[in-house]
Parts: sequence; C-alpha cells; structure tokens
Amino acid sequence: MPLVHMKDLLNHAYAHGYAVGAFDVVSLEFVEGVMAAAERSRAPVILSLAESHLEHYDFELLMSGVEAAARRSAVPVALHFDRGANLEAAVRAIRLGCNGVMVDASQSTFSDNLTRTKAVVEMAHACGVPVEGDLGYIPGVAGMDAQRHPATLPYTTVAEAKGFVERTGVDFLAVSIRAEQSCPKGKAKLDIQRLRSINQALGIPLAIHCSARLDDDQFRRLIVHGVAKINYFTALAEAANAAIRARAKSAPGADYLDLVQGVGAAISTEAEHCMRVWGAAGRAAEVLSCCRPWAPVEHLIIHNVIGISEKEVTAMMIEGQQTLSTIPGVRSVITGRAMRERAQYRYCWQVRFAAPEVIDSYHEHPDYVAFINRRFRPVADREISIDYAMEGL
Repeated sequence: MPLVHMKDLLNHAYAHGYAVGAFDVVSLEFVEGVMAAAERSRAPVILSLAESHLEHYDFELLMSGVEAAARRSAVPVALHFDRGANLEAAVRAIRLGCNGVMVDASQSTFSDNLTRTKAVVEMAHACGVPVEGDLGYIPGVAGMDAQRHPATLPYTTVAEAKGFVERTGVDFLAVSIRAEQSCPKGKAKLDIQRLRSINQALGIPLAIHCSARLDDDQFRRLIVHGVAKINYFTALAEAANAAIRARAKSAPGADYLDLVQGVGAAISTEAEHCMRVWGAAGRAAEVLSCCRPWAPVEHLIIHNVIGISEKEVTAMMIEGQQTLSTIPGVRSVITGRAMRERAQYRYCWQVRFAAPEVIDSYHEHPDYVAFINRRFRPVADREISIDYAMEGL
C-alpha cells in the first residue's frame, strides 16, 4: 500500500537533493503513463489534479482511478490537489482522497493570500494533510492551461516568503524566480540567486509550476537550491497531442481507440525522462522505508435506540449522513441495520476518516457536537464506538 504521506515524501526529497514530479493528470491515459514511468524508473511520484482542469473531467470519477493506481503501486505515491480556489475546494479534495492540497491565491493581495491560505492550513492540518502555499510560479507556454496564467507576475521576495510561511504555517511554498519575461519560443531565464536566498531563509521544500522551456541543467540548478516538487503538465499534454497527430497522419481512417493508442506511451516517455533528470529515479525503496503509509481510519459505532420508531431512526440516520459527511477529513458516512431482528445491536455507523488526525478534529467540530447532543445521544442505547486503522486497502 505505497500511498504515503506527502510531507514525508517531499521532506525526503528536500533533504537528499532531488525533486519529485507532481504530474497533472487529466485522464486515465495520463495516470497510466505516469505510473508506468514511475514503476520503470523506481521513482516516487505525485499524481496531481488541478482545479483549473476540472471542467474537462469528473473529479470524483478520476480520483477513484487515481487512488486505485496509487494503492496498487510498488513505488511511493502521493495525491495532490493543485491550485484550489478556496477552502471548500480543499475540503472536497481531501474527502475524495487527496493527501496534499494547494490553495491558489497568488493573484490576490498579499494580505488576502495570507488569510485564505491560513484558513486552508488550519483545516488541512487538522486532517493530517500538508499544504502548499503560492507566491508565484513560472508561467507555462502555449497549451491547455496557458490562458489561465497571466504572463506577468510579481517575483517572490525573501521578506514576503519568510513572513508568509511563518504566518500561515504552509509546509511547502511555490515561488516565482524568473529573471525576466521570456518569449514563447525562448528558454526561461531564472533568478537562481533569488531562489538561493529564499531557500536559505525558509529551509522548507520549495515548488515550481514550470513550463517546458527549462532545460535539464536549469532543472538541476533549481533542485540544488531547494526545489523538491516540480509541477509538470504542458510537456505531457504536448506529447499526447503529438502522438495523436502522428497516428492520425499515418492512419487517416483510424477510429478513436486507434488514435489514442500511443498516448500513454508518449506521456510515459516524457515523465520518465523528468524523473531521471530530477534525481528521483531509483529512490523508491529508501523513500518507502522512511515515509509513513497514508491509511484511512474507520470510526465504527454500534448501538440500539430507545423511545423512537423505526421511521424516526431512519430520519436521524439520514440527517447524520448529511451533516457528518461535510466535516473536513470525513471521506464517507454509511449507516446500517442488523440483518437479524433480534441481534444484540440493531444499528451501526461507519465513518471513514482520511487520517488519524481527523479523530480529534471530528469530535471537536461544532456540527458533530450539535448533532450528537441534539439527535443521537438522547435516543442511543448501549453505544460502542471504536476507531480502527485500516490496512491492506
């Protein structure tokens, strides 16, 4: 079960001088291609889903496939929600299985960015989930996502970065360190001295959201100065586009399945090149040995009731499912009845938490307290409640 804590994963990369690719996936072809590359190169990897891409696929459906791919993998994997617009988006991402989130308020004022990011940090940390903050990025070249990112952004300064990290408590920081705006066909010019100063001031894993205009040497220089997470999408999309165009040209009458046949392999080739250049290849075993597994917790309750009818029990359980499932860190709420009418305990609740940290934050949440005190405790009889760490998922 090599789904691991993202903070452990990136702390290892930061401490050992390499970077983990956070590859944005937009379909199962992308998931399969990236995972095949990670397996071949024995590299840790982050599967990333960007909110800016959600109009192109069903988030919940793709997350199911992404999580399944991670859990059956032999290499360490983390699941990241990239550039969430607000707190609600981050809560949903954690509910669906992400164990790392990023809030994108970099285009707001510094004060607003700080306030919004801090709110996400407080929520996510109570769920055991690390947070990436954003004080800039390297814009992408023309591609699926380029129109969402303006060409000119303020640079990340050391003073702002230090104050931002201290006041928000983010675990990682995405930075903007371009030396100057580059033309679409040119290579980005990077302010490595700025990056070096930020890294020395912060001492936490840094991230970049990069384009394909960086060469291998530039990537290596970024990693030397603290970049441990590299978000990568544009080049993967271009590789997929090229594979489809080449197939269409060589087989004009090809149907859909024929056209996309080479997409996964093209994505895999590009991703594997990155993993080797960034130094992640061959690291899987040592990362697995030092990272905590990311495993859910099952909160189980069995009980009887007194003083209410079966119809009222049903109403209570429906209300409980609706109320408790919205609490951050709760992945699902399932209720049930005993198969035998004379069973010792008639009713059960199965509440799945994203991580052990949710146990405390869940029981302290005002929605939980209100429901339990108003609807559950007055009628519950012989209640038994146990939390289980789940294994072998």
